[in-house]
Amino acid sequence: MKLYITENTKRNDKTVAVDDTILVEGMPSTAGSKMLGEFKPLFDAEVISRLYNTGFSITGKSNVGEFGLDLLGETSNYGVCLNADGTLAGAAAAIVANGDAEYALSVDLNGTPRRAATLQNVCFIKPTYGTVSRHGVIPCACSAEQIGVMAKTSVKAAELLSIIAGHDKKDGTSLPQMKYDYTAADNATGIRIGIPTEYIEKAEQTVSEKVYRFADVMKADGATVEEFSLSELSFVQAAWQILLCAETCNNLSRYDGVKFGYRGNNSKDIGELYTSSRTEAFGLNAKFAILYGSYVLSKGHYESCYDKALRIRRVLRNKLDGIFSQFDLIIAPACSKLAYSPSDVVNSLEACYNESYFTALSNISGIPIVVCGGVQLMGDSFSENKLLTAATVYERTEVGK
Repeated sequence: MKLYITENTKRNDKTVAVDDTILVEGMPSTAGSKMLGEFKPLFDAEVISRLYNTGFSITGKSNVGEFGLDLLGETSNYGVCLNADGTLAGAAAAIVANGDAEYALSVDLNGTPRRAATLQNVCFIKPTYGTVSRHGVIPCACSAEQIGVMAKTSVKAAELLSIIAGHDKKDGTSLPQMKYDYTAADNATGIRIGIPTEYIEKAEQTVSEKVYRFADVMKADGATVEEFSLSELSFVQAAWQILLCAETCNNLSRYDGVKFGYRGNNSKDIGELYTSSRTEAFGLNAKFAILYGSYVLSKGHYESCYDKALRIRRVLRNKLDGIFSQFDLIIAPACSKLAYSPSDVVNSLEACYNESYFTALSNISGIPIVVCGGVQLMGDSFSENKLLTAATVYERTEVGK
């Protein structure tokens, strides 16, 4: 098992592990791909500069699946990360759970950090899209990828998030507010919580029990809980797959074996160089995203596939406006079960698509997420403080037993 791609400093209370998709000057930044196996950036990502400016240090780069497209890092060029019992482990979440670093920065592209945090029982916060700079993130699907924070508790994760969040002029998607205050209220009184029945029906019983346990804790602290239907989830899953692959296709087109990255050998001309470099260096998931992305962006399918997915995103946003007028937050599973063996992801493409049912809603809409107690809490844009309140109440109740 290789949790770190490279290690840098010894552990202290201000150390951060950083996903291998986030640039750190002079340290390998491979995005888990053979294509970038020799790449070392010449500058730091904006979030890294902010950490350095406030006295934090980087313990090293945590292993990720190729470009963050997989389930739990199983497609990494550096090998799969496993727990002691042989089940899959997301590297960043395992590093935090083991105490090798106090915090971890992870890029949520397709829900991988949320699954990992759920399985390792640590907290992960994915903030509202645009509140944390993406400058210095190796791009894949730019309209959704967002840096989030892992820690053992929501309070600690919020502390680090407060440091890295805020406007960055180098990022065209960065929102104008300069700083954000992430704090939790003392109790959950008055918070309205919804549980989509479709999520519960798709998850195993052990997962559903965690959702209902979280809901019981919230009700005991003054919140109201109600189940409701969100039948659009299957459309969300399909639309997100289209958008993810289309944007990935565009972003991965820069890797051609000429300017930087892996270069194929024995090519007779530029066409053969492109083909050999990409064939040898990209894994199956990346190749699928490129091919399917090319398909949905092609002249004969643009309107019926890509344009329709964009329309679904807009309809979904309107639907969420109605949901969040009724509820302050949603409690849902982050994945279908609480452990995955290597045999579960032999067909990683199918596994990723199936599990995206639970994670696509946040990726396609940009809403914030807090993973805590084995569930994910979703709220409207800029509702992080309500999400943190729920997470803090749950942690306080469970630790106090």
